[in-house]
Amino acid sequence: MSSRRSLVVPLAAAALAAGLAGCASSPTASAPAGATTAAGGGGQVIPVAASINTWGSILQQLGGSHVKETSLISNPNTDPHDYEPTPADSRVIAGSKLFVENGIGYDPWAQQSVAANPDPDRVDLDVGQVVGIPDGGNPHRWYSPPDVEKVADAITADLKRLDPADSAYYDTQRQTFETSGLATYHQLINDIRTTYSGTRIGASESIVTPLAEGLGLDLITPAAFLDDINDGTDPSAADKSTIDDQITRKQIKVYVYNTQNSTPDVAAQVDEARKAGIPVVQVTETLSPANASFEDWQSAQLRSLQTALAQSARS
Repeated sequence: MSSRRSLVVPLAAAALAAGLAGCASSPTASAPAGATTAAGGGGQVIPVAASINTWGSILQQLGGSHVKETSLISNPNTDPHDYEPTPADSRVIAGSKLFVENGIGYDPWAQQSVAANPDPDRVDLDVGQVVGIPDGGNPHRWYSPPDVEKVADAITADLKRLDPADSAYYDTQRQTFETSGLATYHQLINDIRTTYSGTRIGASESIVTPLAEGLGLDLITPAAFLDDINDGTDPSAADKSTIDDQITRKQIKVYVYNTQNSTPDVAAQVDEARKAGIPVVQVTETLSPANASFEDWQSAQLRSLQTALAQSARS
């Protein structure tokens, strides 16, 4: 796409829209088409959706009572890289007025479904475009604290664009999310950076890279290995040997691995780390448990990492 997000308007849809122009309202002038009335008459409820519940949780909190959010991938046991969309997913996207996809080659099926279900009133927010990461880059942007802020701002802007009459409400939701929802998350990030910045860690795949960058930790696992595991490619013998050496010589203080993408090579490294007395921390690609909020999920993982770093520092 030529911009970070776009209104999807294929020619056929544009022709239909022109025929209905006399009786349809613009989404920027009133409540968007497809919105319903909230219980008790408290304004409009906009149908919104996200390809994964990591962004879906943020979308729901920023929209509050003015949105009905559906996340297409929410099972913690699902590897989103291998996800196969269903006809029901396509119906959800077709019925949404704001759809958040991760982009960066992470959920290509989402963009395909958007293109197959054109709607001139739907806003498609592509996270990769928002944060400036192209296809082929690291797609796990929810582990980058600065990127989380950029996406939250973009979601708020799009909700205000769809429902300008309630702009003040969305501004309040954004402020509450920042100062209350993310308060513990920000505090843990600051504490870990302050105490453990520069600490060497190892990891199973590239999902950990933006997290390490955000926390100031030194991720010394070969980048090629991290990318190979993320991409489903067999890592080189040289990279595996390097990691074995890092573990047996205890050059890393903590090993972090993605439980939703554990290969035999990763399982072997986890076992080696535990045998060497190196704390092991688990992370996931989607909310765990599935009904957790983004901030509670992230904070729980950050606490586990903080505890592991403290344990390693004492040994």
